[in-house]
Amino acid sequence: MAGPAGWEQRFRPMVTVVPYVLLAVMAALTIAFKHDQPGSLAVDLALCAAAAVWSLALFTLRPAWRDRTGMMGVFLAGLILFGLVMVLRNPWFGLYTPALYFYAYRIIDWPRELYFIAGAAVVAGTAQSAGVDTGSWVGRLEYLGILGVNIAPMCLLAWMGEIGARYYASREAALREAREANARLAAALAENAALQERLIEQARAAGVLDERARMAREIHDTLAQSLTGIVTQLQAAEHAADDPAAWRRHHTAATSLARDGLTEARRSVNELRPEPLETGRLADAITEVAARWSARHSIPAQVTVTGETRTMRPEAEVALLRVAQEALANVAKHADTATRVGLTLSYMDRQVALDVRDDGRGFDYPAAQVERGGGFGLVAMRQRIEALSGTLQIESEVGGGTGISACLPAEAPEVRS
Repeated sequence: MAGPAGWEQRFRPMVTVVPYVLLAVMAALTIAFKHDQPGSLAVDLALCAAAAVWSLALFTLRPAWRDRTGMMGVFLAGLILFGLVMVLRNPWFGLYTPALYFYAYRIIDWPRELYFIAGAAVVAGTAQSAGVDTGSWVGRLEYLGILGVNIAPMCLLAWMGEIGARYYASREAALREAREANARLAAALAENAALQERLIEQARAAGVLDERARMAREIHDTLAQSLTGIVTQLQAAEHAADDPAAWRRHHTAATSLARDGLTEARRSVNELRPEPLETGRLADAITEVAARWSARHSIPAQVTVTGETRTMRPEAEVALLRVAQEALANVAKHADTATRVGLTLSYMDRQVALDVRDDGRGFDYPAAQVERGGGFGLVAMRQRIEALSGTLQIESEVGGGTGISACLPAEAPEVRS
C-alpha cells in the first residue's frame, strides 16, 4: 500500500503468472468436461494454447514492449478476442476474465483503458449470460443489462483509481517541493546565521567606536574644559603676583574649577546627568553655567528663555547643555575682545534651539575650517547634536563676533514604568 510503486510490485504476479495459471485450470476443466468430445476438446485446448503463446510472445518475453502503448493495445485486444471466443464456446472460460481486467488496469494508460475494461466486461457478461435466450427481445435486454452491470462498476473503479493516482502524484509533487523548499530554507538560515554573526561583529565594533567617541566627548566637556579653565586661572594668577587680591581671586576660581571638574568626572564615569541638570530644568542649568562662567571670566553672560518651557529627553538636554559649555569655553579661549555674551534658549512647537553669541573678534574663514582647526570641541559639539537628528550652525564675522546655533527636535521624553 505504498503508492503506485507498491501496487506495481503487488500486481506484477497477476499479469505475469496468474494468466497462465488460469489458462491451465480452464484447460483442465475443459478436459474434465469434454473428454468424450475429442473434436471440440481439441479446439478448446488449441484456443488455450494460442492465448498462452500470444501472452508469452507479446508480453512475458518482451518486457521492453510493455512501455509501448500501441503494442500493448494490440496485445490486449487480441487477448480479449481469445477470451470472447472461448466463453462463447464454454461459459467456464469466464474464469479467465480476471486476467483481462488485470491487464487492462495495469498496462493501458488512462483514458484508453476504459475501452479495454469495457471489452473485458463484455467477455465476463457473455459468460454470465450463457443461459439467456438472446433470440428474443427480452433475452437481448437481459443480456444488455448484464453487460451494463459488468461495465459500469468496472469503469467506475478505473475512474476512482485514476483520481487516486492523480492525488498521489500531486501529493508526491507537493512533498518534493516541500523538501526542496526546506532545503532552500535551511541554506538560507545558514547563510542568515553567518550574516547575522558578521552583523553582530560589525555592530559590536561600531558600538565600541561610538562608546569611544562618547567618552571622548564627555572627557572633553568635563575634564578638558575644567583643566583649560584651571590653566587660564593659574596663568592669570601668575600675572597678578603683585596684586594679592587678584591672585587670590584667580586661585579661588582655579580651585572651584578643579572641584567642579572632579564632580563632573565622577558623574561621567557613573553615566549620570551633569550636575546642573540633576537639580533643575535645562533653562536653569544653562543659567547656572552661564553665571559661573561670567563670574570666573568677568564677562557678562545673559540668558534668555523664549516659549513655553518643557521637559526634553535627557540626552537632548545634556547635548544642549554641553553646547552651551563648549561655546562659553571657546569665548574664553578665542574671543579675547568679547565684552558680553548672550545665550537664548527657544522652545518652539517642533524644535528647541540654543543660540550663543558673543561680540568678540570673530573670523572670516569657513566654519568647517574652524572645526578642523579648532580642536575636538566643535567636532564633539556637532556629533552630539547630529546624533539626535539635530543641526548645528556656526556663523561669524570679523569684528562682529561669533554665533553658534544648535537645534533639536522637541520630542517628549520616554515614559518609563
